[in-house]
Amino acid sequence: MSVDVRPEVVVRKPRAEVAAYMFDPANDVSWTGGITSSRPDQPGLLVEGSTVVRTAKFLGRTFDYGYVVTAHEPDRLVEMKVEKPFPMVVRYELSDVDEGTNVAIRAVGSPGGFFSVAEPLMRWQVRRSIAADLGRLKRNVEAVH
Repeated sequence: MSVDVRPEVVVRKPRAEVAAYMFDPANDVSWTGGITSSRPDQPGLLVEGSTVVRTAKFLGRTFDYGYVVTAHEPDRLVEMKVEKPFPMVVRYELSDVDEGTNVAIRAVGSPGGFFSVAEPLMRWQVRRSIAADLGRLKRNVEAVH
């Protein structure tokens, strides 16, 4: 069994504006739940090869984890490989819709170690966490006039 979720939301702003906010690790703490810090290897928007170390709280544990950007399309896509809380690939996907921008986050991975015991709950927890992140992202981006 593995985790494969893809929550999405429509943000009533142009795709370039959403990408400028979402693809900048300096904004991670303001919209990504459980993140207490985000330390990119370089300032600015994520591009292929970028690395970021985050400090997070997840299921009662605090830990650092890093990710590396493995794919990037300006204003459309960032794909990241992460190892914690379990190995997975996370994709930020942006597309134009009549109302603004459709924003999806897809997370695919296989929990192991400590998280393998809770694997039946992981899919639900990851989906819930990403959906909450998307809600914060929407509120933050739409609040900018």
